[in-house]
Amino acid sequence: MRVAVLSDIHGNLPALEAVLLDIERQRVDRVVNLGDLCSGPLWPCETADRLIALGWPTIRGNHERQLLEMPLDRMEASDRFAAAALRAGQLDWMAALPEALQIDEMLLVHGSPRSDVECLLETVTVAGMRPATADEVGERLGDAAASLALCGHTHLQRMMTLADGRMVVNPGSVGLPAYRDDRPFPHRAESGSPHARYAILTRGSGWRVAFRQVAYDWEAAALRAEADDRADWARALRTGLA
Repeated sequence: MRVAVLSDIHGNLPALEAVLLDIERQRVDRVVNLGDLCSGPLWPCETADRLIALGWPTIRGNHERQLLEMPLDRMEASDRFAAAALRAGQLDWMAALPEALQIDEMLLVHGSPRSDVECLLETVTVAGMRPATADEVGERLGDAAASLALCGHTHLQRMMTLADGRMVVNPGSVGLPAYRDDRPFPHRAESGSPHARYAILTRGSGWRVAFRQVAYDWEAAALRAEADDRADWARALRTGLA
């Protein structure tokens, strides 16, 4: 079995379309989507329509929760842009998405099983973001009964196999290769290039992971971000740096 794993599209439709073309060439059996679907100064409505039509197993991320639960005047700019654009039916689709999903031996979460904003494979400290230790990952994963845990949120391609054999994989971000955040401490996540990222997992005697990086028209996406006065997004989309 071959599974394509996507996360953190953030309304970047050209990146999503490029990934879809790459997936077609890879001949996968299933595609799953780990959330943070539309928020950002790009193409939220068009991305929602595309994902609804595809009908993949999809969970909501923290940005879907924020779009659905927070008052408009308390939203950050990326959620506010999406909230102003999305139609009622698209929001209803988001509201129906589960927070986590178990498919056979795969557990799908956005952040960790405990929280959609808790990093699973990274740790944020006052010094910034670093790779998590095996003990930290195991404590956050808890007793989740899945041989494969799939997470997003940090936009960084990373994997770890724990001593008990459980594998944890973050496929990276389709739509936003870098960002800055102030919570719980100021930090940045940077993939270092503007490519769209996802992962393909192949099941044999165990799971094998192939991290994919796909070129697309990131200049068009950066110009779209600049049109909404989002220089931070434009820089991230062009460079993979925050």
